[in-house]
Amino acid sequence: MDWEALGLSLRLAGLTTLVLLLLGLPLAWWLATTRRRWKFLVEALVAMPLVLPPTVLGFYLLLAMGSRSPLGRGYIALTGHPLAFSFEGLLLASILYSLPFTVQPFAAAFAAVDRGLLEASWCLGASRLRTFLRVALPLSWTGILTGMVLSFAHTLGEFGVVLMVGGDLPGRTRTASIAVFDQVQALDYAAAGRTALLLLGVSFGVLALTYGLRHARRLPWPLS
Repeated sequence: MDWEALGLSLRLAGLTTLVLLLLGLPLAWWLATTRRRWKFLVEALVAMPLVLPPTVLGFYLLLAMGSRSPLGRGYIALTGHPLAFSFEGLLLASILYSLPFTVQPFAAAFAAVDRGLLEASWCLGASRLRTFLRVALPLSWTGILTGMVLSFAHTLGEFGVVLMVGGDLPGRTRTASIAVFDQVQALDYAAAGRTALLLLGVSFGVLALTYGLRHARRLPWPLS
């Protein structure tokens, strides 16, 4: 069992989920409430990773992070090491790759909030920020939880984008999915089976917990 690769995968998935929570909430709220005619362009950009082959997305990200690109040169100037084939590069790629898995459930939950409740809050003198925090967020928590779980599980199982952007560097970019691939390539099916089974168990456990919480939320209060 490659515990180092599993730990790196869990750290990558956790950080990706946290960043997407911070970035996805305002973006999803804007998508759910704006009446801009060009909103469909933003929606298409957000959904692009759903249909784009991971190797294609990884290729363009690799070019964007390369030492000859403005982003790559700027990162080297700040940190002294390249962005590509680093954990930071993996994190950036994972954020972009898992973006629709976070934003779309968030936006759907916000769109389902009764507009009358929001307008009532505004009429009572609450600011838009306060209305968002005190009305929209509590009423949308199941969609927000779903988006977070999907982004975590999706990041945990990434392969194509991770391989293109990070390669296979033990302790730095070698995630659990890459470890399974390496173990199969080495014909070590027993180790690959153990790692794959652990990933399967973690993914199922996270999803089961999420759906269990959502089901508990819908249960009626007991009469006694």
